[in-house]
Amino acid sequence: MAAQYEDVQKFGKEQIDSSLKAFGAFSKGLQGIAAELADYTKRSFEEGTSVLEKLAAAKTLDKALEIQTEYARTAYENFVAETTRIGELYTDLTREAFKPYEGAFARSQSQSH
Repeated sequence: MAAQYEDVQKFGKEQIDSSLKAFGAFSKGLQGIAAELADYTKRSFEEGTSVLEKLAAAKTLDKALEIQTEYARTAYENFVAETTRIGELYTDLTREAFKPYEGAFARSQSQSH
């Protein structure tokens, strides 16, 4: 009876430890994503401001269209690259957040077979 109590107690401690590790990984991952998004927003604002200055200085309509076209292309490429990067960060976040539970899941799978 005492051995069963110790097993339950050990299992509970392992689950709490796993949950704390998962929460730490989740929190760290979200902070990284927030920092990446803040950096992207800052870069986008600076690029937009620069384009407005170039448009204001453009002497011809053709030059203004050239500036706008280049900005649209660059903004699209940056957006695609950023969404890819954010997707990778979310994948890493999920992987790290569930890593503490992998051992318990593997043990439960081996016990059920």
